[in-house]
Amino acid sequence: MTGLLGALLPAVPLVAGLLGLLLPPAPRRDGATGGDRARTVAVALGVTGAAGALALAVALLVTVDGPTEASTTWVDVGGLMVTLGVRLDGAAALVAVAVTAVALAVQVYSIGYLRRGPHDDIDVDHRYPPYAAQISLFTGAMLLVVVAGDLIMLLVGWEVMGLCSYLLIAHDRRLPGAPAAAMKAFLVTRVGDVGFLLGIALLGVSTGSFRIADVLAHDHSGATLTAAGLLLLAGVAGKSAQFPLHTWLPDAMAGPTPISALIHAATMVAAGVYAVARLYPLFTAAPVTLTVLGVVGAITLLLGALAATAQDDIKRVLAWSTVSQLGYMTGALAVGSPSAALFHLLTHAAFKALLFLAAGVVIHAVGTTLMSEMGGLRRTMPVTFWCTVVGLGALAGVPPLAGFWSKDGVLTVAESAALEGTGPAPSWVGWLVWIAGLLGVAITAWYAGRLLLRAFFGTPRLPLVRPHDPPAVLRWPVLLLTVPAALLGLAGFVGAFADRLRFPTVPVAGSEDGLVHLAPGVLLPLALLLVGAVLVTLGWRRDPTADPAVALGPLRPIFARAFRLDDVQHTLVVRPVRALARVARTGDEVVVDGAVEGSGRAVSGLGAGLATLHRAALPRAAAGVLAGALLIGLAAAVIGVNQ
Repeated sequence: MTGLLGALLPAVPLVAGLLGLLLPPAPRRDGATGGDRARTVAVALGVTGAAGALALAVALLVTVDGPTEASTTWVDVGGLMVTLGVRLDGAAALVAVAVTAVALAVQVYSIGYLRRGPHDDIDVDHRYPPYAAQISLFTGAMLLVVVAGDLIMLLVGWEVMGLCSYLLIAHDRRLPGAPAAAMKAFLVTRVGDVGFLLGIALLGVSTGSFRIADVLAHDHSGATLTAAGLLLLAGVAGKSAQFPLHTWLPDAMAGPTPISALIHAATMVAAGVYAVARLYPLFTAAPVTLTVLGVVGAITLLLGALAATAQDDIKRVLAWSTVSQLGYMTGALAVGSPSAALFHLLTHAAFKALLFLAAGVVIHAVGTTLMSEMGGLRRTMPVTFWCTVVGLGALAGVPPLAGFWSKDGVLTVAESAALEGTGPAPSWVGWLVWIAGLLGVAITAWYAGRLLLRAFFGTPRLPLVRPHDPPAVLRWPVLLLTVPAALLGLAGFVGAFADRLRFPTVPVAGSEDGLVHLAPGVLLPLALLLVGAVLVTLGWRRDPTADPAVALGPLRPIFARAFRLDDVQHTLVVRPVRALARVARTGDEVVVDGAVEGSGRAVSGLGAGLATLHRAALPRAAAGVLAGALLIGLAAAVIGVNQ
């Protein structure tokens, strides 16, 4: 029964997505018929598929008791075996519940968010059926990654997610930045996926099978594990937006806000963290890989936090915060605690989905994404305000909200790795992750407070706009996500919950009965949290009309451009590749095409010359024939005399 539930889990949204792709587009304003029915069916398929997957995930969470695996051989080529099957445990079930819950919230929210307005000149709703279908495919692909028992199956889900992200980010083609952002996301993640593919191939060849259980049980050489681990981390850096392949994630905000919630909370970026946790024994056997992961995670954590401090676009603030929070997750993996990483992944899924959907409500109400054009929304949008307070509090780590407990777990294991050397990586990696995490607490509190003050306090900056709380179809997903954003962290005290996330590696912080605990060490991050909140509040009180980011001084444009890493990539990668492409094009046109076209021109010229000779007048032609005959006769006579 458990194996059947695991197989059905990705199949249900995948089937719903494939059926949705067969639907015709909804009507534009020109009055095309049949589209309203198509939209209704698309809504039904999307919501039913997500709800069915959530029901299956909950059933799996209830029934799974320890690691379970079911598989059958699919292909066996020269002794290299590829299987079809599932590999299930408590962690997979919990991640599946988070993925399906967010997907269902996004499907319901999208019904209202993508509805045609009465004054819209262009109706984006005519593409709602493929939009809903692509969300279902996106969800099914992520669930395939979660339950896959074979590395090739995992790779299939991994790549389908990349394709769906490209399609969904570019959904609203009226926006000039959307197609470019979609292409950037696709290409940057593909760079990492090349390494991911090679790492999987190396492990499969070394094992003789791609079945995850066989790969984990095989006695690989140290060189193989190190090489494969580093190649896999390239794919993780792309999917989970780790430095230096993080640049696609903020630009992906050009897509619809519900898609931003889906990508940032439960799919795509979570896949890389989950893949490392799933294959964690391979990384602990090659400590070099965890050292690299720790350095990359610390850089990503601080880079994302600092970049978030200077953004004016509310969605880009949340996007850079996702980059920073992913740094906490990879940092926890580096210091030896996949349990703490997955715990933060789950709480982050709840509060980040809440924040993006709440931001979508604000954008829908005021018609802009810029915080400099917002203000005073707490009076006219009280429900959205309090939901945002909960989300930002969880993001900053305010107790007792969810993010406080999971972030404290990451900091505690990092502290233990630094002071006691308990992690699989060198102790200096623990110091790096711990210090970066502590700094990130203060910076996160600062930019979260700035977002709240700029958007919801002060005086309205668009007096002609009359914002209000959203209708029920937008409001209820936001309200329901507020519950796990506030309370999910408390589940860490429950032994059954903690056991489902526990891995047989370095123990997570706390007692044997829970993921979290209260100790004197929690006072330091709380003090840093208070420092960040006080600093931003004082700056705002000094001048409520000014942006607190002015306190950053000359660093503000540097942080706003994220240390100009996009420009560095453009200089070091994009320009050389374009120059190489121009050289290749010139060579193709001048050398290859030149040779072919030159041969054609030579033959044409020769033919033209012969044609000119054949077009001689009759007297000259007769004279030519007679002269030729005389020459041939003379030659024959000379030859005969000589003989």
